[in-house]
Amino acid sequence: MKKHQPPFWETKTLDEMTHAEWEALCDGCGRCCVHKLEDVDSGEIAYTDVICFLFDSDSGRCGDYANRSRRVPDCLRLTPQLVRSLPWLPRSCAYRRIEEGRGLAWWHPLVSGNPETVHQAGASVQGRVVSEQHVHPDLIEERILPWPGEDVPE
Repeated sequence: MKKHQPPFWETKTLDEMTHAEWEALCDGCGRCCVHKLEDVDSGEIAYTDVICFLFDSDSGRCGDYANRSRRVPDCLRLTPQLVRSLPWLPRSCAYRRIEEGRGLAWWHPLVSGNPETVHQAGASVQGRVVSEQHVHPDLIEERILPWPGEDVPE
């Protein structure tokens, strides 16, 4: 009889994951693609409803993932080290959850088997953002919102 193998995210650290496992861990919420503003004095992070022009809100994914760093020079490629140091990653982020030993939420596509549950649970930016192409850079500060909140269901 074949033993049940636990899923990779339950047995591996972020550092131990293969490239394919790392990529699969992204839940497609889009919150890392939202423009964030940092107060230079306090270090406080403010989130906006303005998102990178490459973001495809239908899929919850980058519209040109392979070329994003070339097209958007300040786009960060998440690494285990960055996950540990970025204060703006939401508590709901799969990478952060794994790093903190909290496992994946029920709505994560790897758990639910459905890429739509991230949206159904309200964990994604779907329907709540506007492309940076439609917002003048001088007006981004006016687009600060209280989310991404920590009210995403576990």
